[in-house]
Amino acid sequence: MTQTVIAGPTTSAPHENPHLKGNLAPVRSEDDFELKVKGRIPEGLRGAFYRNGPNPQFDPGPKYHAFIGDGMIHGFWIGDDQRAHYRNRYVRTDRWRAENEAGRPLFGGMGRPSDPSVEKIHGGGANTNIVHHAGRLMALQEGSNPFQMDKASLDSVGWVETGGRFTAHPKMDPETGEMVWFAYSAGDQPLNPYLDYGVSGADGKVMRRDRFKAPYCSMVHDFIVTRNHVLFPVLPLTGDLDRAMRGGPAFGWEPDKGAWVGVMKRNASVDTVRWIEVDPVYVFHPMNAWEDGETIHCELMEYPTAPLFPNADGSEGQDSLAHLVRWSIDLSDPAARVKRTPLDDLVGEFPRFDERFAGLPYRHGWHAANTKMDETLEFDALAHVDLKTNRRTVRPLEPGDTVGEPVFVPRAPNADEGDGWLLAIVHRAAENRSDFLILNAQDIAGDPAAVLELPRRVPAGFHGNWVAAGS
Repeated sequence: MTQTVIAGPTTSAPHENPHLKGNLAPVRSEDDFELKVKGRIPEGLRGAFYRNGPNPQFDPGPKYHAFIGDGMIHGFWIGDDQRAHYRNRYVRTDRWRAENEAGRPLFGGMGRPSDPSVEKIHGGGANTNIVHHAGRLMALQEGSNPFQMDKASLDSVGWVETGGRFTAHPKMDPETGEMVWFAYSAGDQPLNPYLDYGVSGADGKVMRRDRFKAPYCSMVHDFIVTRNHVLFPVLPLTGDLDRAMRGGPAFGWEPDKGAWVGVMKRNASVDTVRWIEVDPVYVFHPMNAWEDGETIHCELMEYPTAPLFPNADGSEGQDSLAHLVRWSIDLSDPAARVKRTPLDDLVGEFPRFDERFAGLPYRHGWHAANTKMDETLEFDALAHVDLKTNRRTVRPLEPGDTVGEPVFVPRAPNADEGDGWLLAIVHRAAENRSDFLILNAQDIAGDPAAVLELPRRVPAGFHGNWVAAGS
């Protein structure tokens, strides 16, 4: 075991911030651990699981939000002979390096400079997702280019140039190998209504990047891709630079603006985007989307209002929890409107599926769930939904324990949809440490195939992905 402490311990004051309490509190050391294996790691599960999340290297100010912490990558390598290894490293962005050299925080809310010395340094923390495409492992945040990390060591390599801002949620096309992506508030002016649509080929080279105007500036955290279409949800979590300059919220809930979904053919010009109205709700993450003739369906986690953000007038926003909902759009209808169909009453987030079926008809999905229905950022269960039978299976955790986003790994490249394992990191509150679960994806309530035990906790984070050995 090796350990490098990057910054001093957190002081007591920031723990009053809900984004720094419990397992959301940062872990400041960079470690290497051989993991204790309970059970037996399945044959064929060989590779690495990477998970990203915000982890400020210094105590942030009172306005700290979990969306702006420094990125930290947690890697779990599974090899032969039932051995597993853990390593975590900060994403050494320009912001991280500047603050590390100064020995103190230099950036304020939403990554904006708060010290004159860093006015020309990009504030992106690459703290939201970690994806693998065309041989590159890339840490992502929606305000900057991808940031490449070494797959074996997690050493920081540097920015991957795409021509500007980038999403935290690109989609990998299982048929073409393309990476489909977008950016919001595109261009140099912050908080603007422009979106970029981009595609990178299977070789990683940018094939197109085109700009168009949305109805207004919205926080478009994720988007929707099918085999033939791309959809951009512009929902009323609005961005407003003038409002922010007057001391109001940079992003605020403003349902009177209405809500829209921009739809276009993937290979078409952005001039063809068709704006279709939807009720003013909010979505961070879709599960998957698919086409049935002229109708597009998408299963997603829908909130009645945007959580974690204030109203546009600066007043406190409403508590809001997400449920699984299907959106359907009949493109043959000139007066089409998004039809919303609730699918489940269980609170959830971080929906995932068998991504060999990305953009295609599919049956199985998994997500983090909250059976107590009282927290937005913490989840006490895992859920499996069978969209064909409408059957839900839940794996509850021990009281006080929490779990992050689950990730599906197929048993083999040609295995049936949903036949494989579900990977998830669980915080064991009573011991203040974490376990890495390997579950049968079709029987998540059953005994784990294996549990990889860590000697300390992995702080709560956002998104992760599996990279098979040899990829």
